[in-house]
Amino acid sequence: MSEVMKVTEIFGENVFNDAVMQERLPKKVYRELKKTIQEGKELETSIADVVAHEMKEWAIEKGATHYSHWFQPLTGATAEKHDAFISAPKQDGKVLMEFSGKELVKGEPDASSFPSGGLRATFEARGYTAWDCTSPAFVKKDAEGNGAILYIPTAFCSYNGEALDQKTPLLRSMEAIDKEAMRLLRLFGNTTSSKVIPSVGAEQEYFLVDREKYLKRKDLVFTGRTLFGAMPPKGQELDDHYFGAIRERIAAFMKDVNKELWKLGVSAKTQHNEVAPAQHELAPIYAQCNVAVDHNQLVMETLKQVAYKHNLQCLLHEKPFAGVNGSGKHNNWSLTTDDGINLLDPGKTPHDNIQFLLVLTCVLRAVDRHAKLLRESAADVGNDQRLGANEAPPAIISVFLGEQLEDVLEQLISTGEATHSLKGERLHTGVSTLPDFTKDATDRNRTSPFAFTGNKFEFRMVGSRDSVAAPNVILNTIVAEAFSEACDYLEAAEDFDRGVHDLIKKYAYEHQRIVFSGNGYSDEWVEEAKRRGLPNLKTMVDAIPALVEEESVEVFEKFGVFTRAELESRAEIKYEAYAKAVNIEARAMIDIASKHIIPAVITYITSLAKSINEVRQACAVAVIDVQEELLTQSSNLLAETKNALKELEKVTEEAAKKEEGMEQACFFERHVVPAMEHLRRPVDQLEMIVDKNIWPMPSYGDLLFEV
Repeated sequence: MSEVMKVTEIFGENVFNDAVMQERLPKKVYRELKKTIQEGKELETSIADVVAHEMKEWAIEKGATHYSHWFQPLTGATAEKHDAFISAPKQDGKVLMEFSGKELVKGEPDASSFPSGGLRATFEARGYTAWDCTSPAFVKKDAEGNGAILYIPTAFCSYNGEALDQKTPLLRSMEAIDKEAMRLLRLFGNTTSSKVIPSVGAEQEYFLVDREKYLKRKDLVFTGRTLFGAMPPKGQELDDHYFGAIRERIAAFMKDVNKELWKLGVSAKTQHNEVAPAQHELAPIYAQCNVAVDHNQLVMETLKQVAYKHNLQCLLHEKPFAGVNGSGKHNNWSLTTDDGINLLDPGKTPHDNIQFLLVLTCVLRAVDRHAKLLRESAADVGNDQRLGANEAPPAIISVFLGEQLEDVLEQLISTGEATHSLKGERLHTGVSTLPDFTKDATDRNRTSPFAFTGNKFEFRMVGSRDSVAAPNVILNTIVAEAFSEACDYLEAAEDFDRGVHDLIKKYAYEHQRIVFSGNGYSDEWVEEAKRRGLPNLKTMVDAIPALVEEESVEVFEKFGVFTRAELESRAEIKYEAYAKAVNIEARAMIDIASKHIIPAVITYITSLAKSINEVRQACAVAVIDVQEELLTQSSNLLAETKNALKELEKVTEEAAKKEEGMEQACFFERHVVPAMEHLRRPVDQLEMIVDKNIWPMPSYGDLLFEV
């Protein structure tokens, strides 16, 4: 049997997908369930009972003994509680395997210990999970392949209905953009499409290091990144790792990752080495927005689980190593109708594709007006160290359209009409045996945070650990607002064609400042962006207030995506998350420096001093300038380390006394983070001096090149 046949056989084998439902459900039940999925109708209890029974029977055949409502609380991870299918024992002591429609549709995990940002008091424990029937259930087996769990994707909300998760606002935003995009399509005469669905493809970057070496790095264990570490002689400067031959150990890991993901219906497609040593990327095929979010969570979980089996450690932190590229996640976003029309497809002649031009300028309007919100959706502690370096987009939001679309917009702005589109020319390689072919009408720009790439927008700022739910909630909502305003205008216009033309020109002119095609990494762009009035929110703490600005509250409440209380709670959660993360890093640095680094340096200095004395005794005229210089240098750096350690201890203690929330987060950013950097500098210099056999943890070279 060929390898291709094996892939087609295993793909989705552990998913309760449409094919399985068609096969196992009575026709009437299947039709009602599909109607619920497609039209958002409420599922009748009688239908839910039948679906639950067949789902249970299917899962048991796969080896499942338990089921779990799988949800995404505001912790940055997924959550699950396992319940067995067994019922209460009968008089004869035997049990039945049961699973009702009520158990399928609704769960009740304890909500008191999840972040709520003040929405729930500690003593208010009740929370609910509700089945997201548009994202299929799946079975995951344990590491040994014996027991299995049925996972049911759900939303998670409080007793009062407030969203306590990533999924609930995402589904709300999908409904909002569907409604407004359908209004727009109807105005253009589309009577066949019945739904507009945001589609997402989330490219995932990650590092792989040897697990035994990882366990010797307490900073990696505690925080996910190296808090200390000197650069090895070689980094990424030769660009030889990027798209290079994949090492055998890594290839075996990737093969197992693909296999596990394919079984779960995740269409993992592309894999390659990334720029930094030990860094890699995995990209799936596009999926419906909420399904893509679920799939990306499965990708991250699978990467970590499979790495463990290969005695590797998968690092998903945005900046695990200083001095080499960090990891991000490219969120590719587009809008597609249920009958296959991509609203972001410009066609061969975008200058006369009026519907596309209106959609495009609406997106520009949305991103320009809500740039701070979009930036906030990528705000993360780890991203503070990644964004703006020569590896990731700057913290300034701009849009890259490419030469073809920029030219069309320029025509609209300058003359009021777009009469032509730039065409892709023939690519001539100069080699007779290589074919000439038509190249794209525009190049790509890897420095742009929000780039148009043919028939989609690629949002490149998202952190590698983060859920892609947040940026898609923002994109769906702000574009829904732009569509809504355009529809309001056009529905009232006396001349539709004239109205569309005027609106496209108006939006292109008013929001041209957000369009930028140059080098986003340059200092010149920072100055140019400032001149244009574009926000530059450099840190997570700078970005969080965007959530609760009046304009943000207004747009979210208008489309029912967030209430003011939900937004305020999320801001509070993010401030607390920032403070807690930096506090853990600071305490880890204090612990490692005190218990490991300083004792190791003292050992080295002592041995060096003994060596100097012994040489002097053996030969009074021997030259010991080198030893003395090393002794002086390392002693001075040790003193600098101790002073920096004291300062870090002091400001960390002060931070703990600040009021939780914005005040504490700001203190950590302004005082603790700089103190951490001051401690790192002398320690990294000492690593270059102290004997490798004495240094208490594996070096960057050990971690990055010995995989």
